[in-house]
Amino acid sequence: MLAGRAPLGAAGCGRLLAAGLRPLLCGLSPCWVTAGRQYPALRVAEPAKEKRPVRKEQRSGLVVRRFIACPQLVRTVRHCLQRGAGPGPQPVLLEFAPGPGILTRSLLDAGFRVVVLESNSDFLTDLKSLENSLDGQLKVIHGDFFRLDPLAKGALKPPAVSSDKLFETMGVAAVPWRADVPVKIFGIVPQQLERNRLWRLLFAMYECSSIYRYGRVELNLFISEKEYTVLTAKPGKSKVYQALTVLAQLGYEIELLHKEPWSSFATNLKNGGLAIPKTGQLPNDHLCLVRLTPQQNLFTGGLKPSNASTFIFMVKQSFAKPKSRLTDRLYSWSLDNSDKLLKALEIPKNAAMYNLYPEDYKRLFEALQNSDMFAETFFHDEVLATTRTMNL
Repeated sequence: MLAGRAPLGAAGCGRLLAAGLRPLLCGLSPCWVTAGRQYPALRVAEPAKEKRPVRKEQRSGLVVRRFIACPQLVRTVRHCLQRGAGPGPQPVLLEFAPGPGILTRSLLDAGFRVVVLESNSDFLTDLKSLENSLDGQLKVIHGDFFRLDPLAKGALKPPAVSSDKLFETMGVAAVPWRADVPVKIFGIVPQQLERNRLWRLLFAMYECSSIYRYGRVELNLFISEKEYTVLTAKPGKSKVYQALTVLAQLGYEIELLHKEPWSSFATNLKNGGLAIPKTGQLPNDHLCLVRLTPQQNLFTGGLKPSNASTFIFMVKQSFAKPKSRLTDRLYSWSLDNSDKLLKALEIPKNAAMYNLYPEDYKRLFEALQNSDMFAETFFHDEVLATTRTMNL
């Protein structure tokens, strides 16, 4: 969380939202003015008089979307995205699902060059109008960030988008993995299938596919506090430390930029509810703005994009029974010389899978790659199951 600044609660942000946007909602102003720049009119839903927390996700099939409308949160997020920026031209910022575009306008005023991916036709109309009022600083594309490069064959129809087409439109060329970040991405991850979405991004990063064909693309994502807790868990916590934890900590530099209560975000629910996902054991009172920057030294030793999927499935199988001993797992992979292998890696014989550090898994994988008895066919069923899940 930003030092010296307490997050706004529902009441505080609600008052700011009402004060800042009600003139627009009531039609008292034909345009939106900020920092001396005049924009086309905004269309934002009237804030609900009382937001009732809705603990269960809606069963109607509606994907709950959250938008940044609170002025103070807008400023906070803009400052977070500016943090750490060096001198010279900055990478283009890809913002997905901006909705009414309140943050978008603030980013444009701050000098960002922004490309927007929006799937909702109502929001798309207003964003296109904003694009036409500017001189190339904003590009609006009809698309869904989480439908990039679908596995389905044939021509893509919006909101499905090809990453090649997207980056061509942005004017961004591929750079070597160890080069500087070529693109920054910002957005709020929907809570429906949130874990699947994070897994899909992780697979793409390890395999250098989709957006990661262009280099170490930086993600700035609002995710649930529950998932942030999993991403940053320490070894030994069997219910929190998971395969996702190991792979995320190895693959990304993870930085918490800000924590914000759910109540600060507007939603597309007609009843004004917050639709907070239920969680039994992990804290989930906030959305966390997390920066995920791929590690420059990820592909060292025996780990390469060509065998990264095997490494991922090895880690996932290891956590099928997180309290099982590593020696038992190695025996299940038909590795009879496991004692010698563990001694060489300086890993205790009785070590449980959830006690190993992420770096231990990478060293173990590299050692297994050099073993004559290790075969990728051990993960065949896992590969098929994961591929089906990723294509949902």
